Amino acid sequence: MDRVLYGREAVFHDRGLAARLVGLGGEGFARVPYEHGEDPPVVVFTGGRGMGKTALLKQLRNTYKGATPLALVDCAHIAPPADHGPGWTELTGALAELAVQLSPRVTGAKPVQFPRLSLGLVAVASIGWTHEDDERAQRDLQRLGPVLSTVDATKGAATNWVTKVLTKLAATFADAAAPLAGLLAEATVETVLEEVFGRVQQKSESWYGSYRNAGGRGKAGLQQLAIDFEQGDRRRREAEDFLVGALVEDLGQAYRGLTRVGTRRGRPVLLLDNAHVDLGRRLVEPILRARHDGRRDKVVVLAASRVRDHEGMRHAHRLRLPETAHRAPCPRGADITSGILAVELTPLSAAQTQAAFDRFDPSGRTPADLARGVHRLTGGRPLGVMLLGQAAAEAPRAERPGLTPGALLDLTVELREDARPVPVAPALLGALLPQPRLEPFTVLAAAHDEVSARLLARTRLHTESRDGDMALRVRDHLRAEDWPEGPEHFVADPLLRALLLHRLRFEDADHPRYAAWRAVHETLHRHYDQDEARPYRLYHELALGRAEDAVTHLRVTFPETDVVGWLGRLRFIASAPYPRGPGGSGPGSGPGPDPRRDAALGRQVPDRLPAGLDAEATGLHLSVRRLLHAVWLLTDPLALPDGEVTEKLAHELRQLSGRHLTGNSPLWDAATHWPRDIHAWRRLSLPPGREDGV
Repeated sequence: MDRVLYGREAVFHDRGLAARLVGLGGEGFARVPYEHGEDPPVVVFTGGRGMGKTALLKQLRNTYKGATPLALVDCAHIAPPADHGPGWTELTGALAELAVQLSPRVTGAKPVQFPRLSLGLVAVASIGWTHEDDERAQRDLQRLGPVLSTVDATKGAATNWVTKVLTKLAATFADAAAPLAGLLAEATVETVLEEVFGRVQQKSESWYGSYRNAGGRGKAGLQQLAIDFEQGDRRRREAEDFLVGALVEDLGQAYRGLTRVGTRRGRPVLLLDNAHVDLGRRLVEPILRARHDGRRDKVVVLAASRVRDHEGMRHAHRLRLPETAHRAPCPRGADITSGILAVELTPLSAAQTQAAFDRFDPSGRTPADLARGVHRLTGGRPLGVMLLGQAAAEAPRAERPGLTPGALLDLTVELREDARPVPVAPALLGALLPQPRLEPFTVLAAAHDEVSARLLARTRLHTESRDGDMALRVRDHLRAEDWPEGPEHFVADPLLRALLLHRLRFEDADHPRYAAWRAVHETLHRHYDQDEARPYRLYHELALGRAEDAVTHLRVTFPETDVVGWLGRLRFIASAPYPRGPGGSGPGSGPGPDPRRDAALGRQVPDRLPAGLDAEATGLHLSVRRLLHAVWLLTDPLALPDGEVTEKLAHELRQLSGRHLTGNSPLWDAATHWPRDIHAWRRLSLPPGREDGV
């Protein structure tokens, strides 16, 4: 069953981007006018991990499969065959896979044949064959059987042609006194033409007459192709580019000379996942180059790239996904990459997240704000929304009314019907950060910048990297994966940071000690021992479950004139991760009410207050304490906002406004605007009421 892809209507609706490129609507395959005529752009969907690129391509495959020739390959996972020869590369493997997927019969049309590509692959396969190892030649030839079957299913699937090729090769070995690459290619191609190709298909050999040094002679072109492929480097790239052209030409021939109405009702579609890797460029750039030179084709290329600002898209025309719903212009420039339309996948909106949760839980037994809380945590990243929504739907019915985003991370979810349920947090983290060693990322998620990250690398990860560069390696990896960067956290993305900190807290299963968590935060607590770094020190004290020093600092600095700066320190300190226990709210508390709520509402009075406080200072201390816990709870992405605590927050800010001699206005504004920010699920604004919420 197809997944419901929320927020992707611009691609899939009847006159959406895909329909205008392919020429077919998704529902019923009605004809749709081509937006770009005979000059379609290569469309590259961009977005980081978890943004739904693969799901989008798979849904496109499911939508148009059977209606038009279509193939989907993952450029990052082209599996090499066992014991392959030098004539196999990722590109030749990908081309063979594309041809096999594109060839089946579709509605109202014959199967697509790939004679030109078959000849090219046969020619380059021969470069590693020797007289002493005819078994390799036999294996390589048999692997080409599926591609040759696109030319003639009966003859390609048989094995007698392989025997005849080997016989001719033996004679060639005996007679040759020169480099064999070209001669073996010629011998192999001749036999394949005779044994597999029909009279009409044999003419496809002439297409290689346009290859370098061929002089219009097809066999000479195939010989030169094999020689260039064997040379490697630039010559091999030229040969590979020509093979990509062979695929495109074969697709073009399937559309030429057809006059009967309805024979081909949609353009052929190439779906390339992970096209940011080198193979993606090697498949796409020859098509772009040919189009730039004026050679038109009918191939629709829809690719996905995890890297938004990839060098291969330096002059691409860029649009956000919603902007492509009705029109997707792609003006051409002098550079070949101007033929790329880069479409940035946008996060799901809050309404789309709610729609997903409603579909997962139609009975509505989960908290009303849960979907909105998940949207805040995930930033609308589709993978996170879908996995957490599924976890909420699969939670025990009795637990659903009390679920929070943090509680969802502690649940299990069934990803496959034939496998046992898996824990949500590790499954989601593994999808967003597929690394064999997560320890460095886990530890460094607690850091704020490169300096503190390098400190943690030296003290907590010394066995991982003795030269102290682990922090920079992690930084570079996150950059390469297009994760955002920010000023307050070394791992800036809230969802990724929350998952890594969850792992730091619970991975050792050492409740109630939490040794790894304590060691990391204690290390950073000691690091920030200067007065100017006091907020960072207090941030880590809060992460360790100790709040009184933060309250004292905020009380002592409250009378200062820079009230907006005081509010900023309060907001930063209270952004510390909360030291939850397993499956619950408080430190080691287990399931139950969040202790921060009682503290914010004044229901927990500290056993000891700082010595020497008069009544006025005591009142200020308790007010600041309630305010700190309220902000800590209300802005925690793993918790859900509480209406009573929000009202208490506004009350405390108004009370503090009356206490301040000169800065009562910003405090009064915060009492008005911060509850609005909380209700709007945005970061507390500074100065209070600032529209961008910074």
